[in-house]
Amino acid sequence: MTLARTWMARTGWMLAALAMVQTGGAAAQAVKAKPAVASPAPASMAEPGAIPLYPPARGKQGKAAETEIWNINPGEGRSVRNVTVPTLTPVLPEAGKANGAAVIVAPGGGFMMLSMDHEGYKVARQLADRGIAAFVLKYRLIPTPADQKEAMREMAARIGAAVRGGPGAAKLEKPEATADAIAALRMVRTDAAKWGVDPARIGMIGFSAGAMTALNVVLQAPAAERPAFFGYIYGPQTAVAVPADAPPMFNAIAMDDQLFPTMGFPIAEAWHKAKRPVEIHAYQKGYHGFGLGRPGTTTTLLMDEFHAWMAMQGFLGSQTKK
Repeated sequence: MTLARTWMARTGWMLAALAMVQTGGAAAQAVKAKPAVASPAPASMAEPGAIPLYPPARGKQGKAAETEIWNINPGEGRSVRNVTVPTLTPVLPEAGKANGAAVIVAPGGGFMMLSMDHEGYKVARQLADRGIAAFVLKYRLIPTPADQKEAMREMAARIGAAVRGGPGAAKLEKPEATADAIAALRMVRTDAAKWGVDPARIGMIGFSAGAMTALNVVLQAPAAERPAFFGYIYGPQTAVAVPADAPPMFNAIAMDDQLFPTMGFPIAEAWHKAKRPVEIHAYQKGYHGFGLGRPGTTTTLLMDEFHAWMAMQGFLGSQTKK
């Protein structure tokens, strides 16, 4: 199976969205993709150690067991839809290996699902193996139908409409996801001593919608609430107004990304013009959603490069560079 076919099989709803962008919607009905298997969050899907971001008294919680729908996606593992109870799950380094840095991991999924293994726990384990305390964020999502096929159709339609744009097109966003990311950063800072983390070295890494969420935190939160640094992995490359004290950005995307074309990397250029640290990794191949890397492409170097970048910025030592 070619890389392109593998990508198509794993991300049928994204493929349908791209078809809608290219043909106005008709082609989406003809998409054939190996479907995910839906499950109402059985015990085998549980997340040991997951910590609710908000106490029940704040009224920000729903009934997770009744609303969350977990799937098994071929080749990518677990994903979840209809999250109403946001959580944070620590994935910590082995004793004696921690370097004091921490990264909150925000999976993607178009704000309608979260790729919990592919862009969450697998990423967190690689960070922990490098001595970095990782925390997987499960943030609130746009509701989707319980039926899997109906949900895929709705997700494809929403993504396609958002990418096409035009007058009256609804943006693909979930403000609560940004609030959850800010709450996650606050939680890790508050309990930094418990987890052996330096409060000045807590960053984020987000993938696709997770990248957009991390960026929203940087752009919208007060300086004290922002991450110290962030990885922006296959997020939209459009320019933004960069705060004068914006944290360092690590920007990675594949040149053949169908959802978010590179367009000359205006977001990185905006960071550079603001005289804020930024690094770009533009991989020749990888498509959208490569996670820790697609075999046969240089996207497999992502975590090594992110780790080296963190070290260059001073986030893996006792002193943090400004």
